[in-house]
Amino acid sequence: MNPKGKLYLIPTRLGDNPPLEVLPLSIKKIIEQLDNYIVENEKTARRFIKRVVPNKSQPNLKLSVLNKYTQDSELNSFLNPCLNGISIGIISEAGCPAIADPGADIVSIAHELDIKVVPLVGPSSILLALMSSGMNGQSFAFNGYLPIDKQERKQQIKLLEKRSLELNQSQLFIETPYRNNQMLTDLATTLHQNTKVCVACDLTLPTEYIKTKSAKAWKSNTEDFHKRPAIFIIQRD
Repeated sequence: MNPKGKLYLIPTRLGDNPPLEVLPLSIKKIIEQLDNYIVENEKTARRFIKRVVPNKSQPNLKLSVLNKYTQDSELNSFLNPCLNGISIGIISEAGCPAIADPGADIVSIAHELDIKVVPLVGPSSILLALMSSGMNGQSFAFNGYLPIDKQERKQQIKLLEKRSLELNQSQLFIETPYRNNQMLTDLATTLHQNTKVCVACDLTLPTEYIKTKSAKAWKSNTEDFHKRPAIFIIQRD
């Protein structure tokens, strides 16, 4: 019986900069070895693989698509190559697989099937934002997206601020990029004026912007965050 293949978690860039400016050579070496992948978007995954290993044969690639339309009943079959001794890579659209990403379901199944999971080093916007915020890196929580409804969103902001104060915990969340400016306005007008707010935008890119200021100071913000990937962090001392 052949040994099982491994499941490699392959980080990608956070933007359109050259891959090896932000990714270690270990990722290039793994992509050179693998032909089987689980990806969010086939077109962008193929483009990423080609940027990292230009000479790799595209026709030989076998890609399974994992996104919000994928049925749960399909997931186990994605790991069949591993059961037959062939290693697979998971590639996220941006950053690290399985962190704010559907890849976590595949990783869970891999553990159930006793398939070795190998995480590779790469940029995580969540960790980069927290590192550079000056806020509590010992106790923190990532909260995903806040509600779209304006009133519900403000209630959630107040709840996260209360949680931050009670637990001495920094609270991280994201927003759809075209709503970033409105999110910042809501933070500046909803939070206590001394609550710290960090906006970490375009991380690892030439346009990178990272600032931590009080909610009151953000009321006079002039920076435009429209359609720019961003992480928001708040902390009430």
